[in-house]
Amino acid sequence: MDYSATPRPASANGLDALDAQRLADQPQKRVGHAKAIAAITLGNGLEFFDFTIYSFFATIIGKLYFPVEGQLVQLMLAVGTFGVGFIMRPVGGILLGGYADRAGRKAAMSLTLWLMTLGSAIIAFAPTYAAIGVAAPLLVIFARLIQGFALGGEVGASTALLLEYGSDRTRGFYGSWQFVSQGMNTVVGSLLGVGLAATLSPAALESWGWRVPFVIGMAMGPIGIYIRRHLDETLPGVEDGAAAAGEMGAQRASQPPSLPVRDLFRDHARSITTGVLTTIGGTAANYIVLFYLSTYAIRILHLPMATALWAAWTGAVVTVICSPFAGALSDRVGRKRVLWVSRVLLIFAVYPAFMAINASPTVPVLLAVVAGLALLVTFTAVPNIVMLPELFPRAIRATGMSIVYCLGVSIFGGFAQFFATWLIQVSGSNLAPAWYLIGCGVVSLLPLPFMRETAGRAID
Repeated sequence: MDYSATPRPASANGLDALDAQRLADQPQKRVGHAKAIAAITLGNGLEFFDFTIYSFFATIIGKLYFPVEGQLVQLMLAVGTFGVGFIMRPVGGILLGGYADRAGRKAAMSLTLWLMTLGSAIIAFAPTYAAIGVAAPLLVIFARLIQGFALGGEVGASTALLLEYGSDRTRGFYGSWQFVSQGMNTVVGSLLGVGLAATLSPAALESWGWRVPFVIGMAMGPIGIYIRRHLDETLPGVEDGAAAAGEMGAQRASQPPSLPVRDLFRDHARSITTGVLTTIGGTAANYIVLFYLSTYAIRILHLPMATALWAAWTGAVVTVICSPFAGALSDRVGRKRVLWVSRVLLIFAVYPAFMAINASPTVPVLLAVVAGLALLVTFTAVPNIVMLPELFPRAIRATGMSIVYCLGVSIFGGFAQFFATWLIQVSGSNLAPAWYLIGCGVVSLLPLPFMRETAGRAID
């Protein structure tokens, strides 16, 4: 309810009627919003779990589905297939984001969960290259394309919904739970990987153990849909019941059909460009630090798989703990200031961090480096992901967020692991991934001075 634009009648007890109504509403809103954040975060985390668990088992998948000579080339093919899922993200962003801006955020998020479940099922039961030949990697690629399409629509719809539950002074905090959900899936996925690697023999892990997380991910899709079924729709005129029959629903019904994608590229081309460029630095750092460093520790530093997966767990825990603080700080001092300071610090910290883990490839050094980098990644990624939907009006917000985020993530995030491994291959230097992060970080700072500050300002 917007109290600011309504006349304020006085009351006899010293509080005007609107103040009294606001106080009466607060407990209910706090409880309702807490449940909403939990439902959105858990559902989003389940979906990201399905998508990112592939990264933790890339070395095994590479061996089973891409039997080429040379471990580094094999790894490049496996992580390249991880990146293939990102190719479909912009397509999913356009189609599913537009669907979320027409049919509502809830409907789009339910559809994306079903699609993600299908992709996990294909990977979980796909025969290996030894069994069916070239059809095996094609099945894996097809499943990744489905998952990428689904996640392309999920991010826009869920982030828009989180922000629309918040106020002008709390949108950063609410939006930060998008990143919390991504961290949660990594915590669970890495713990599951550690448990499987520690309890199963290498032969059992390669034979069937690596499939267990995908079966679990497949089973969690219906759970996510159930969790989200009681959310309130934030797009006016699409909720069933009284809202659909009310004045807003009638008004939407009398208007010509909305074309979010056309409106977006016609009226918001500048926001798309600046948003994509800004996203590059945060997404590259996110996928290198939270996902690739565990693979890097196994293949490059030659640490045991169970030990190396603790690196992913450490980075994810830092993300989950610090994301709400990063969002709240961006509400207080501004998105641009938090993003600028943290990203510059990250650029200067990356190269020394890679030097440290190569000079002393031990578990304590690896975990300390990952924790420090993850802290900076969190404070640069959270204000970034919150700013993106704030650039667009409500009617095209899910579409705009989906397209901008997915374009930035698809190449520079999804293929970050491939680029990092390729740079190591062509340069012969184990420090090459740091060059990639520094380059992406510098480019992502260029449009920041031209973007408006959105913290504390009305966006609708």
